[in-house]
Amino acid sequence: MENVHPKTNGTVPQTGDRDAARPFASLFRVVGGGEGREGEKVAVQLGSGGKEQTNDIMIESLRGEHAAERSVEEVCAILRADALSGLSSAEAARRRGVHGYNEFEAPEQEPLWKKYAEQFKNPLIALLLCSALVSILMKQFDDAISITVAVVIVVSVGFVQEYRSEKTLEQLGKLVPPACTVIRDGREASMLARELIPGDLVLLHTGDRVPADLRLVTAVDLQLDESSLTGETEPKRKQIEAIPVGSGRSEKDVGDASPMGGGHVDHLYSVVFMGTLVCSGHGKGIVISTATNSQFGDVYKLLQAEESPKTPLQKSMDQLGTQLSLYSFGIIGFIFVVGLVQGRNVLDMFTIGVSLAVAAIPEGLPIVVAVTLAIGVIRMAKRRAVVKKMPAVETLGCVTVICSDKTGTLTKNEMTATVVITPEGERAEVTGIGYLSEGQCLFRGERVIGHSHPPIAQIIEVGCVCNNAKVNGETVVGQPTEGALVVLGRKTHLEEVRARYQRLQEIPFTTETKWMAVLAETVPGDVSSRAFFVKGAVDRVMDKCEYYLKEGIRPTLLDAPTRRVILDEARKSALTGLRVLALARGTSLNTLVFVGCVAMLDPPRPGAEEAIEAVKSSGVDVKLITGDSMETAQSIGNRLGVYNPSTDTCLSGHEVDRMSDDELELVIRSVTVFYRASPRHKLKIIKALQNMGEVVAMTGDGVNDAAALKKADIGVAMGQCGTDVCKEAADMILCDDDFSTLQEAIEEGKGIYHNITNFVRFQLSTSVAALSLIAASTIFHFENPLNAMQILWINIMMDGPPAQSLGVEPVDGDIIRQPPRNTRTPMLNRKLVGQILSSAAIIVAGTLWVFYKEMSADNKITPRDTTMTFTCFVLFDMWNALSCRSATKSIWDIGILRNRAFFFSVSGSLLCQLAVIYWTPLQHIFQTEALSLWDLIFLTALSSTVFIFNEGRKLYERRSASFVHHPHSVNHM
Repeated sequence: MENVHPKTNGTVPQTGDRDAARPFASLFRVVGGGEGREGEKVAVQLGSGGKEQTNDIMIESLRGEHAAERSVEEVCAILRADALSGLSSAEAARRRGVHGYNEFEAPEQEPLWKKYAEQFKNPLIALLLCSALVSILMKQFDDAISITVAVVIVVSVGFVQEYRSEKTLEQLGKLVPPACTVIRDGREASMLARELIPGDLVLLHTGDRVPADLRLVTAVDLQLDESSLTGETEPKRKQIEAIPVGSGRSEKDVGDASPMGGGHVDHLYSVVFMGTLVCSGHGKGIVISTATNSQFGDVYKLLQAEESPKTPLQKSMDQLGTQLSLYSFGIIGFIFVVGLVQGRNVLDMFTIGVSLAVAAIPEGLPIVVAVTLAIGVIRMAKRRAVVKKMPAVETLGCVTVICSDKTGTLTKNEMTATVVITPEGERAEVTGIGYLSEGQCLFRGERVIGHSHPPIAQIIEVGCVCNNAKVNGETVVGQPTEGALVVLGRKTHLEEVRARYQRLQEIPFTTETKWMAVLAETVPGDVSSRAFFVKGAVDRVMDKCEYYLKEGIRPTLLDAPTRRVILDEARKSALTGLRVLALARGTSLNTLVFVGCVAMLDPPRPGAEEAIEAVKSSGVDVKLITGDSMETAQSIGNRLGVYNPSTDTCLSGHEVDRMSDDELELVIRSVTVFYRASPRHKLKIIKALQNMGEVVAMTGDGVNDAAALKKADIGVAMGQCGTDVCKEAADMILCDDDFSTLQEAIEEGKGIYHNITNFVRFQLSTSVAALSLIAASTIFHFENPLNAMQILWINIMMDGPPAQSLGVEPVDGDIIRQPPRNTRTPMLNRKLVGQILSSAAIIVAGTLWVFYKEMSADNKITPRDTTMTFTCFVLFDMWNALSCRSATKSIWDIGILRNRAFFFSVSGSLLCQLAVIYWTPLQHIFQTEALSLWDLIFLTALSSTVFIFNEGRKLYERRSASFVHHPHSVNHM
């Protein structure tokens, strides 16, 4: 008889035999995956006697926080594992049928044709295609061809740029090492990490990357770098003891212990996580979860759940396409109604209306956008920033908030000794940052070389001997803090003291003792040459000291006043964000001599503070998000100018968890530092800011930043220290990891939108002017001032080189000081529409005046009349383009020759216009005749009125703005 257990919803055998449970492996599930501690043991009710017994059935996997609170024996019982001989090959094969391989499977990619077809979803592209179709139906094949070519160019450029398949999840899989060492069938063997399954026994050595989540069975001086997962710089020392059940922590606290939960993970020292790196020591662990069930699996699921939002420029272009569609239908409707009122042929009026509407659509706009963005991408590449998607460049121009990771982004993720403190409270300053030996140690204004200054030399000597790290170039093998002490020894020429000592014994650092000791001797076998060298937390080391080294020479009784001096100096350093290590030596661990302290920090990146100041001055808020403690986060934030203790507030990841979305939105503007933050906290912060209308940029370098990088309006990854996962999830990669490059990128983004707006201003003002001429002539039965070929030439001018060159205008240096644009404001706002209509009105009035002035002489249209009118309109076009190079600055301020592309394109257009007027073959085509020099001077002077008007408007607006900002200075002039 079989019975269905209410918790497993599956059938289990009545027998207690373990092997009988194996065919039911498909019923296994994750322990601790959101259901607390239920389901670890399945109770089976026997049909015969109704008596219950507990049958230990293998569970699919364990969460790290649940494995950490159980002993090795309990974990082995739950997973049916063997901590000595591992799994058998047959059992491993059976389990793999249930669990699958230890790898992340990227979702199936869309076919190429579908990716290409998605490019046509842009409303502006759809509108252009409709225009091309209408042109074909009306047999206007030249318009149809030009529009189709424009569409194909734009769609192809967009497709090529976005062809790169989404490889984030594939890159996540690369963090699983290709091979690992496993005990199978009682024998040690090397195998592919993808073949691991829960219950396997894995060996770990220094330099290994952990292949799956493991519950440690043995650990000898085992330390792991978990910074890519937690964002915390300091390596974590691991041991095998379980967390006592009922230790006073709630189940919620256990859940928060997860690195993905962002809580304090110090008590998870018996669990190691996939993708983290073994810094030192060795150990052995049982696989508790693999692939998507691991902690990295949480990142995988977050990445799958988040969609990259449309960029502000894409939204603006969509909105512009919608606006132009409405305006086009408005033109058709207006002309159609006027035709009906005049009693004209309905089909004729509809044809005219559609033709004008098609002509009004700027088919050159998508090309200008694509070209401008491509040039922006090229410019950023020269500034050591790789932009993966073209619209992302412009997005930076409207960013209002930058959420920045700390470790590896604002700081170098390299510990550096900065201060050496004697027991008397004297300080030696250390210059240079990172693991390079460039720099020096200065004590009392003099450089410390060897034992030139005993008080400092004794401290550095202990730090070098009580040390397991090696520094190769700029790379540290071992703990960053120990690497910093080795570099300090190199700067003072004291590193060689390590070679004088032969190590006899090491007492490793533990979370309980918080100190490390090394017993070493200088003369083999000579007991008198032996000494203990100790480093660790100041209070713990001082408790083991009876003396201190006065002036670096004489051991002196460590009295209460000296203890207070030492503790006060250490506290001062800690408050500035430094990590303080105490150092001591002696013949006995209970009667040590305190020699001093070394304070070190993870230094800010060069230029980061200045870059933050620059972006903040332009109206962009900067928020620091880190997995570090509050004190460290506040200190770095204050040092970089992100955090002001008197006005700003801090928020922990746990506090973010307890807040609802509405509560977080109420306080988030005043919060500049988030500490103990996990990937899901970062996501919640970004979503809250986006819900408030902010445009958010996220910078990061670790796996724990990947989901936030993808969700942000623009994700910025670090190129040197960043993981492949975060690089693939980001929109932009800083090759040199320099935060200051963001300042240049914001400047570039603002310049791109500025140039696109200038193009729209020019093209629409010219289009409106041309349409007004044709529409007025058509509707009111006037003679048409321009023939078909001349209109075609003007259209080429509007969409050709002069227009395109506006998109490559060099970025104005003052633009960085402008506040981010409001993305909710449409591109065609009231101010821009006013500028377009005013320019168009001047062009129409001037052109019509020339036309009727020339025609009034004989009351009939001659080639001279149309040539004068045609040339007048083209010159208006060129003057208008010149004034459209900047919306606010005079042409004299930005420089006539600054944009060489514009200069050459306008010069070429004017030469072509002269050829149309004076070259006989073109005269026949365009029905023109030669004009006198006086005619050209007259037309040039008249057409310059649009330029004079626009320059006057700019001057008026600048003076008005100056008066608003400085009313008192204006009054005193």
